[in-house]
Amino acid sequence: MITLTIDNTEVQVPDGSTILDAAEKLGIHIPTLCYAKTLKPSASCMVCVVRVEGLKSLVPACGSKAVDKMVVTTNSDEIHTARTAAIELLLSDHIGDCFGPCTVACPAKMNIPLMIRQIAAGDWAAAIATVKKDIPLPAILGRICPAPCEKVCRRAQSDGALSICLLKRFVADTNLGSLNPYRPQCAVPTGKKVAVIGAGACGLSAAYYLKQRGVDCTVYDRHEKPGGALRYADTDRSVLPIDVVDREIEQLLSLGVQFKGNVEVGRSVSIDELKSQYAAILIAVGGLKQNSPTPFGVEMEDDKIQVDRLDYATSKKDIFAAGPCTGSRELCIRAVADGKEAAFSIRSHLLGLDTVVDRRYNHRIGRLENEEIELFSKLASAGGRMEPKSPEAGLIGSQAQSEAARCLHCDCRKSDDCQLRNLATEFDARQKTWAGQKKRFRQITDHEQIIFEPGKCIKCGLCIQVAQRAGETIGLAFQGRGFGMTVAVPLEETFAKGLKSAWRQCVEICPTGALARKK
Repeated sequence: MITLTIDNTEVQVPDGSTILDAAEKLGIHIPTLCYAKTLKPSASCMVCVVRVEGLKSLVPACGSKAVDKMVVTTNSDEIHTARTAAIELLLSDHIGDCFGPCTVACPAKMNIPLMIRQIAAGDWAAAIATVKKDIPLPAILGRICPAPCEKVCRRAQSDGALSICLLKRFVADTNLGSLNPYRPQCAVPTGKKVAVIGAGACGLSAAYYLKQRGVDCTVYDRHEKPGGALRYADTDRSVLPIDVVDREIEQLLSLGVQFKGNVEVGRSVSIDELKSQYAAILIAVGGLKQNSPTPFGVEMEDDKIQVDRLDYATSKKDIFAAGPCTGSRELCIRAVADGKEAAFSIRSHLLGLDTVVDRRYNHRIGRLENEEIELFSKLASAGGRMEPKSPEAGLIGSQAQSEAARCLHCDCRKSDDCQLRNLATEFDARQKTWAGQKKRFRQITDHEQIIFEPGKCIKCGLCIQVAQRAGETIGLAFQGRGFGMTVAVPLEETFAKGLKSAWRQCVEICPTGALARKK
């Protein structure tokens, strides 16, 4: 047995163990990227570096043998800087989007690519669940949203952006017409109650997500019926029929959200009266008129309610505000997004939890050349953009599936469990710290089941070892040298011939999504 000291703690390990093995025995976390326990370490990514007393340079923990009386430090400013630099070097060479541009552009951050794949597969039930995870009024928004998602769609460079809003409207309309419409599961009641002032898109959205998370909601509005501008603004009803507004809001309220109309806060009821009845209040009224006094008693500036943009809290305890009254753009999709985010924040506040802000790293390719778009298009339908005959018309099932099949699948197939992305988030790494020559996007699609994107490969060699162990006749190997080195199939053969039986294991072990399933 070998005895060494790691972070001031002694540990004994068998002869032949690595520093990483010894650290794991002590429960000390050392980040890794190119390492797999059952395979030979390559120590190529240098993310697991540690300091060994007496050595000039940091060493990789995964490939360095533990030595008797060795003294190791796994956490210091020097080590953190080195690990961050290693991650940022990999990011500088990475060609791939974590999220599709459409999701990035959507104020509600809806998982648009997933919805599209579900529609393409004919799974309307899964598609509406995906939509309503982030957008509670999709039949309405499918008709009036200005579609920022479509403005950044990469397919627009060739034959027209995907009709994302029409697809969203299709699954929403299908759901509205269903005998058993989608109903999200609600959490166990927390016993907390919230008052929402304003029954427009923002207030209804907040109530929807609060109710799902176990918080009882009552929505107050000065109008007789809920809907705010969706119902009472001067709107072209050929574009947004009032019966669509009625049915979609009715479906939202059926979750158990209470509505009280003809109640104007400040006249019918005071803000202090509401505070005595509810654990928190959300102000979600429309844009405030200039020089018009408000009954809310919160800090204002330039006719806008001042809030902390991270948690939507106002200057007054237990009072929150969201939507146009805080200066957010008067777009229905922005109001819905504000309502959802405010709901999450309010629930955290009521339960004494920290407000969770999604700051996961998001890599972006940027604009692609036409030749690169052609490569993306290989797995997509060649048909042009689907357009309805009139603004009032929607899509039918076969049309929706055909339109969904046009998606280029820009988002990463492994975005949720990409180890490089996780480490980039953990170390607050930046994409452009090391700016080099831009590399072209490539995609190899000859295999029936998998897709290989060399621009995402970190040259860890794990897939090469897996193919060898599986007894692949041809398998995989490193090709080239230096920065131009890549993983390829020997003898210029195809991936279909190189990975006949081991493709599943190779996909599972790939740390970045360079190897991923096509579907």
